[in-house]
Amino acid sequence: MLTESTITTMLPVTDSERAGHFYADSLGLKQTGKGEDGTLYFAAAGGAIGLRPMPAGAQSENTALSFEVGDLPAEVKTLEGRGVRFQDFEMEGLKTVDHIAQLGNERAAWFSDSEGNVLCLHEVMG
Repeated sequence: MLTESTITTMLPVTDSERAGHFYADSLGLKQTGKGEDGTLYFAAAGGAIGLRPMPAGAQSENTALSFEVGDLPAEVKTLEGRGVRFQDFEMEGLKTVDHIAQLGNERAAWFSDSEGNVLCLHEVMG
């Protein structure tokens, strides 16, 4: 049954070595394998991330994946300490304060990986 399947999110990368360093060093994820096609796999609690070599331009301008965290400001601070740069927004319906946007009962912060994929951290508020 699909409801019991582990999900692997595949992200396009142009430089798998550079991307691998970003996911290991900047995000702190553990590499779990490498496919014959050069795809690097990283463990995440609810599944896995595959960094698949693809031509430039395959990256999405929209959020490709989001990590649910328990303390968003602490995670932002930790990742900033590792060199991750968060995006800030100030437009109708979306404004960040200290890189964090309040979205109803959630708050979120966005950043791009070394390949231009947009990633998100989000926290569900009680």
